[in-house]
Amino acid sequence: MTGTAPLARRTLLTGALASTGALLAGSALASPAVAGPRTLPDAGPASGAGSRRVAWVPSWATAHTRPTATDPLVQAGVTDRTVRHVLRLSAGTVPGGGAGPGGAAGRLRIRLAGTFSAQPTLIGAVTVARRVAGLAGAGPGVDPATVTAVTFGGAPGGWLAAGATLVSDPVSLAVLDGGDLVVSLHLPGPTGSLSFHRNVHATGYVAAGDRTADLGDAFAGEGAVTTRSAVLLCGVDVERPGVPGVAVLGDSITEGVGTPDDADQRLTDHLARRLTERGGPVGIANLGISGNRVLLDDERFGPSGQARLDRDALALPGVDTLLVVLGVNDLQQPPSQTDPEVILAGYRQLVLRARDRGLRVVGTTITPFGGWQRWTPALEEERRYVNAALLAGAGGGGGQGGRPDAGAFDAVADVAAAVADPANPARLLPAYDSGDGLHPSPAGAAAMAAAVGRRTLLG
Repeated sequence: MTGTAPLARRTLLTGALASTGALLAGSALASPAVAGPRTLPDAGPASGAGSRRVAWVPSWATAHTRPTATDPLVQAGVTDRTVRHVLRLSAGTVPGGGAGPGGAAGRLRIRLAGTFSAQPTLIGAVTVARRVAGLAGAGPGVDPATVTAVTFGGAPGGWLAAGATLVSDPVSLAVLDGGDLVVSLHLPGPTGSLSFHRNVHATGYVAAGDRTADLGDAFAGEGAVTTRSAVLLCGVDVERPGVPGVAVLGDSITEGVGTPDDADQRLTDHLARRLTERGGPVGIANLGISGNRVLLDDERFGPSGQARLDRDALALPGVDTLLVVLGVNDLQQPPSQTDPEVILAGYRQLVLRARDRGLRVVGTTITPFGGWQRWTPALEEERRYVNAALLAGAGGGGGQGGRPDAGAFDAVADVAAAVADPANPARLLPAYDSGDGLHPSPAGAAAMAAAVGRRTLLG
């Protein structure tokens, strides 16, 4: 986007700058507090949790990429190792985390993915457990009374085909909304290279042998190592009829870059807490991949949002809304996409494909990145143009001949306005900047979540 843009683009950008300035003057200048969401008309009726037949909803999820030479644990594969993951669930297994009707503990199941594994993987013993009471931050300890074996078709393990997903049998275990779950996975091996998510911003643990029932000591002993990766694990679903599900297709900002590890301060963590406080729990699937784009694939940063939409988001059970938090890497990451209409066309395809599955589709504006190493005035102009077009078209407005645009987002949350510095909207507000100019801090992640209202998200 350059200064020779067509008149129509200049008019749209001028109007956007004027409205953004008024918004910032009316809210952010008054206080650095979180800006409210910009709610726009809906393009059509949203699909609701109450109308779907699927009882399972994603409570924790991640999206996988292919390992590279810089990922030795999964690139080389493992033999006779147990990987322990510590997860923060968005929705628990029963309301309030206690026993359900008739004393039932509530049920969950896990999903393993061999999306980028080199060969079929033998899965050994698997357990789930709650953490030791009062344990926060890093630590492998589990509550011994809650360690529960996971089965696959009634067997204690199974084969995960390369490129496929393996879903466990339901497991009864009471877990709070927003509670922690520990998943331990024994891999007899040799496995070959393994599908994984590189950085979930939480510490995991690897120990020799089958340590799935271990209370934690083995993961601190000789030969044990830590990892921030999710190895094979791609999701935890909970059986909660009536609880909505949201898949968040995003990049590093969604993944959690800019927030501390083991603190659960990611955008999706804040979103889950706010939604629970303001109407009840919502299952949130964090499908953020650092460096990910709408348009282009990358060896390290994975398939583009368009390429992975079906596998990572639309294949999940119980999803009612797709929330798209992508676009900044299409601008700033070489090769930059300098035609904003190409980015907007990519969004349109995400909307059309998700809507074909009956989902509500909500977009977000691209957050400011002034101060980041690759920011330029031309990219800033392009960012503002894309954001103006998203806001103008939300709810179906801006279609040809006055007709609704079927490819427009049902709503757009103006997260960019929520985190921008009123004195310089090309940059993040200092309190919301993690320090690199691109990734929001925990406070910035909270501000973004506050800009995504429950009605905006769920209709």
